[in-house]
This record gives sequence, C-alpha cells and structure tokens, in this order.
Amino acid sequence: MPLEDPTKIVAVTTADKVFELMQRAIVDGEILAGSKISEPELAKRYQVSRSTLREALNRLEKCHLIERKANVGSRVVQCTTQGLLDLYFVREALEGMACRQAAENMTDNEIVDMKAMLNQHASVQALKDGVAYYQEEGDLDFHYKVILGSHNAQLIHLICGQLYHLVRMYRCQFGMHSPRASRAFSEHAQIIEAISDRDGELAEMLMRRHIAASRKNIENKIALQLEIELKTKAELKTDTTPVQGEK
Repeated sequence: MPLEDPTKIVAVTTADKVFELMQRAIVDGEILAGSKISEPELAKRYQVSRSTLREALNRLEKCHLIERKANVGSRVVQCTTQGLLDLYFVREALEGMACRQAAENMTDNEIVDMKAMLNQHASVQALKDGVAYYQEEGDLDFHYKVILGSHNAQLIHLICGQLYHLVRMYRCQFGMHSPRASRAFSEHAQIIEAISDRDGELAEMLMRRHIAASRKNIENKIALQLEIELKTKAELKTDTTPVQGEK
C-alpha cells in the first residue's frame, strides 16, 4: 500500500501557507541563495505576524533551506560546492537504496504510472530541444516517485521529508537547464526499465550513476559561476582604482 506523500499534506494554518510560499520562492531562486533573512520585511511581504513568520522559518530550517548562526541571524542556505558534495553523496546512497527497494516493492500500476509520467516529460519542448529537463515537485518528479515506490517509510521521511527541497534547490537552480537534459531523461528511462524487470541490483547501480553524473554537472556549473563572479569583482575593482596622479 503506497505510503503518505509528504508534498500532499494540506496547508491548514497561516504558518503552513507562509512556509509553502517561502519554500517555493527559495527553491526557485526568487529569494536568493545566501541572502539575509529580514523578519520585518518578510512579515510585511506575507502580511503575517512575526510569531507566525518564525514558525514558518523554524520549518524551513528543518528542511535545511535556511541556517541560523549566533550573533549573525538567519540566511538562506548558500549553494556551494562542498554543500553539493555532502548532499549528493548522501543522496546517491539513499536514492540508490530506494531504487533497489522500488524494484522489489513498486506495484505494477505504479510502474505503469511512472512510464506514463516519462512519456509526459518527453512531450515537453525544452526536453525535445535538449536544453532543459524541468520537473514539477511531487507526483511529476521522477526521483520523488521512485522514493515513494520504495514503500520504505524511513527512506521517504529522510529523503522526501528532510532533504527533498534542498535537493530541488540545487536541481532547479543549476541542474535542470543543461545540455545533459536528454541524457538525464534517457537515464530515467533505463532506471524504470530495471525497476519494471524487478532487477534491484541494476536499478540501484543506474540510479547511483545517474546522481553522480548530475552532481558533476552541477559542480561544474557552480565552479563556472564562481569564476565569473570573481572575474567580475576583479574588473570592478580595476575600474574603480584611481589613475596615478588622480585625486
């Protein structure tokens, strides 16, 4: 029997709704990575009390989307190379395990749904053009569906309940718009075929390779972004350096 989907929990309180809005804004980059959290500004933006906002911020911290430091305050988590490595090595192990269990536990109907979802993905023009492979969260996200298909409550809680949105932050901001889009889709198709064949060993191996390749792709993008930022800062510094004799 399929276990509860954490993304389908209905927002009931005002804090729930603020949490969902901020979560989406951080993942999509609308609230910038590394930016300082201003409680007065956010309370005004979402038209809520400071106590309601803090409740939402506490939940965002548990999802690893914001971090708090003594005498510094709260900031949106920064997408760094080390953060990527730490997260994706854990993800590779856990999702590989989930994929193996999905091959054992996923129902025939769930596999049919997965294949139908991939057919839906294949119809998107950006993927046809090989420039992007964007997946909405939850039921339209291949990785999320595989994790749910493991039918392992602990894995679902760890990956979907705690790490999922931080993973999506890296994927949305660095991984989905990529020349690797077509290759990533092909890897998804190979994984679901291994699951369909009930070959857990192959399914796990393919998932681990797929996540490792995604990690390398994002690592290269972060390195390139850092290089551009450093070059820009150097150029700005040069432009503002006074010419000799100038006062």
